[in-house]
Amino acid sequence: MNVDLKAANAARWAKASLTRNFAPIAAKLFAAKSRYRAVEAKTGVPWFVIAVIHQRESSQSWAGSLAQGDPWNRVSTHVPAGRGPFVSWEAAAIDALVNCAPHASRNRDWTIGGTLALLEGYNGLGYAKRGVPSPYLWAGTNQYRSGKYVADGKYNANYVDTQPGCAGLILALMALDSGIRFGAPAVVAPSAAPAPVVAAPKPAIKPAAPAAPSITNPSKGSIGAFIAGLFASIFRRK
Repeated sequence: MNVDLKAANAARWAKASLTRNFAPIAAKLFAAKSRYRAVEAKTGVPWFVIAVIHQRESSQSWAGSLAQGDPWNRVSTHVPAGRGPFVSWEAAAIDALVNCAPHASRNRDWTIGGTLALLEGYNGLGYAKRGVPSPYLWAGTNQYRSGKYVADGKYNANYVDTQPGCAGLILALMALDSGIRFGAPAVVAPSAAPAPVVAAPKPAIKPAAPAAPSITNPSKGSIGAFIAGLFASIFRRK
């Protein structure tokens, strides 16, 4: 993701405040946290990021796909087109985050700059190319006044976006959930090499101890050995 875009959005965030009341919308998003967390577990995308995309793409309709708001139980016709049908809203959401640009599940930078750049990329980078705040992020905050692409490639500088922007929605959600945090860029550590397997030493095999002397096994030089030899000589003569 563009380093300049991350820095620009982080700077806007530092000065951002709400100019509209997003509290009722944020409350509905927060109430569905468990559903968003289920998708987070499959994709690695923070639940609140999923929530604000859901609001922006389909006004939190559970019948609309996270990808573009089309019904998830049919093949999508808007970009990204040709997705689906899916068996559930969750399945469609996972597909949108894993398989569709900007492939949010691959993001490893969930700092505020990285998060907002990812969200802006979700809608397109036309505003960044113009050097203006994206209403997809900033509508409803003091960082946005006007300007919107009202059709593909058609920008209207005077049009005011009335939808809630993602950054403003996150601000409103943070007022409800103190657990929302922005982390440092994730670093994937290399897998540790397994410790070499060292075979246990085999126990030394001790030679068997000689049998104790007995009548059938007299010790050499003993009287028992003499008598045994005498009997053996007599029986050999026969």
